[in-house]
Amino acid sequence: MMAAPMSWRKLVYSPVLTGVFTRISDRLFRTRDRRRGSSVLLLAPLLAEADPSPLPVVRSPGSDEVQGTDGLRARFRWMAEHVPAFRVPGTHIHILTSPDQFYHTMKARIKTAKRRVVMASLYLGTGPLEQELVDCMQEALERSQEGDNPDLQVSILLDYTRGSRGKTNSRTMLLPLLKQYSSQMRVSLYHTPDLRGLLRRLVPQRFNETIGVQHIKAYLFDDDLIISGANLSDSYFTNRQDRYVLLENCGEVADFFSDLVGAVGDVSLQLQTDNSVSMMYGMVHPYRGNRDDFSASARQHIMEVVNTAHVRQHIAESERLVGEEGGKEDTWVFPLVQMKPLGIQVDEQVTQRLLTDAGPGVTVFLTSGYFNLTRAYMSLVLGLGADYRILTASPEVNGFFGAKGIAGEIPAAYIHIARQFYSKVCQLGQQERVHLHEYHRAQWTFHAKGLWYHLRGQVRPCLTLIGSPNFGYRSVHRDLEAQIAIVTENQVLQAQLQEEQEMLYQRSTEVSSSTFQQPDHHNFF
Repeated sequence: MMAAPMSWRKLVYSPVLTGVFTRISDRLFRTRDRRRGSSVLLLAPLLAEADPSPLPVVRSPGSDEVQGTDGLRARFRWMAEHVPAFRVPGTHIHILTSPDQFYHTMKARIKTAKRRVVMASLYLGTGPLEQELVDCMQEALERSQEGDNPDLQVSILLDYTRGSRGKTNSRTMLLPLLKQYSSQMRVSLYHTPDLRGLLRRLVPQRFNETIGVQHIKAYLFDDDLIISGANLSDSYFTNRQDRYVLLENCGEVADFFSDLVGAVGDVSLQLQTDNSVSMMYGMVHPYRGNRDDFSASARQHIMEVVNTAHVRQHIAESERLVGEEGGKEDTWVFPLVQMKPLGIQVDEQVTQRLLTDAGPGVTVFLTSGYFNLTRAYMSLVLGLGADYRILTASPEVNGFFGAKGIAGEIPAAYIHIARQFYSKVCQLGQQERVHLHEYHRAQWTFHAKGLWYHLRGQVRPCLTLIGSPNFGYRSVHRDLEAQIAIVTENQVLQAQLQEEQEMLYQRSTEVSSSTFQQPDHHNFF
């Protein structure tokens, strides 16, 4: 059974805790953060209301009339005006479906990498499965020093707070490798600029990551790339359902994510062989330096990667239009980055535009392990004409189910959020258009996120979003996130996406008013 009724609400609304940490964080965060509300303690970000970003949206001319795959290029061309657009053959993209497949694919590609292994995650776990990943890196580096591939470089980007938690942690897992192969190994630990001063001293270690983390999940091996929402931890390799897409032999996309992870790594703390950390020369320190200076410098450094790729791909596309058509390159990959603490909100803008353009006849399947739509996203879902099928975790598959202490109260908070959302749907009379589903699977947890976009009359999706964002407050306002939009005319890839979506939704039940009368739902309120 879950924790006692109402206890999470008493905690969140405790005048002592809320007052102390709100005053501290509000004074230390920038003025614009005060307007959004402070992300303090573990549950506060779940309940905060965030003002929608002022995003001018212009509907594509005739977009509602575009049907089938022939009009995809016209319908989604606007994305290429804002972010890099990479053309790839749809046959090079594969949907992985299980944690085990994800894990073994990574191990196999690490072992055969010849030039680069680049891995970005929230953290690296400390169990035997994680040690096997580290051993694969060691095997590849040993082989490189024997002359097989002497240019191999390994770069790991993790979050500082999560990666430093406890005596045995991500850092201690990687230190032996860093000591032995210091010339070929780099470990970067991103530290949010919002955790500083008195706030950094007072917030307990287990809670400090709620202020903001490095949340990107990208795993790169030479020119192969896995984009996912999964972390490098044993449950994500065994019984924690997520989403994973493998892009094989997609050099330009791999180069972009290598450069992106490298740029975030440059503005992060660098792990040293004695387990200390230091900043690269000339970089502003994230919590000792000036907050605005750090954000401005980091934004410039990261956006240089995005903008350079954008210009390069725009030129390449212009040359392609003058010359031959795309041939087998029937799929477009658009990288979307969201780092609002640094002033970067590309993913938020593109997601809002996608939801805004989703008019009557369009069906959107949207899933999140932690369902907490921002006010802007919720307004678009409830106020426009597309059909929505929203999938989230049932209480027993929430990643915090059964956790000790405060964390164990989090599933109750998400039930509260889901109940409020469902009530709003009913108040507006939208039950025929907006459907909420809960995922069930014994002995598993649920962490899948993203969406599938079906045009009018189309059984198969032509677009998917996949990556680290959860469509919630944390993803939009606090963390570093990245995902990709895949737009494809390739029918085989469309079928893979359809099978992936169906596999997840087949393990769900639709929410109704009776759902919240069940013992594991209604006892919290």
